[in-house]
Amino acid sequence: MKAWRVLLVVVLLSLGGCERTFRDMYDQPRYKPLAKSSLWSDGRSARPPVAFTQAYSEGTLAGSSSGRIGVVTPTPTIGPLDAIRDSLRPEVGQAATEETAVKLPPITAALLARGRQRFDIFCSPCHSVAGDGDGMVARRGFPHPPSFHSDRLREASDQHFYAVITNGYGVMHSYATRVPPADRLAIVAYIRALQLSQHAPLVSLGDQDRMQLDAAAGAASKGGAR
Repeated sequence: MKAWRVLLVVVLLSLGGCERTFRDMYDQPRYKPLAKSSLWSDGRSARPPVAFTQAYSEGTLAGSSSGRIGVVTPTPTIGPLDAIRDSLRPEVGQAATEETAVKLPPITAALLARGRQRFDIFCSPCHSVAGDGDGMVARRGFPHPPSFHSDRLREASDQHFYAVITNGYGVMHSYATRVPPADRLAIVAYIRALQLSQHAPLVSLGDQDRMQLDAAAGAASKGGAR
């Protein structure tokens, strides 16, 4: 009788061990997103894709258990993007070419509004809403990206910005799978608008804008004199 009780205890303990084993299977140790890791030399747990990786699972059936379709569209050759700069900064005077399949939409308030929306979602966490590289992610330890208002990036081509969004640059990963080509164009247009907002020639301002600027400068000088 005593042996039977011992056997029962052993069986119950074994069953408890099985439950623990199953729990470990569906509740495995894991890294939190963007957590540090000493396993790799760069200290990051999030690993970049291997070379020549192509993103799949695009399209209307991507969320289903089968029928995963689509491949990310290859990066087109950029040419007409310079028209964005010509429209917002006519003093550059660089003509656009037609050597690409990208159809540049007219620079409109709607395009800039779309670019601002996409910029605020995907770019501002690092680049900040002002484009000065002091975003909330950078303030918390991520490397500060360069300011869009530096001389180097104000003179950079539109193709450069489009290519960086598409392919990534430095510690910035590619956004090709998250930002479609049309939205990349809108973001480039908005970046140019941001740059223009900080470096607009005084002669391009209207009389009312000049009066407001003079009044703000006068108020600032009085405040500094105190």
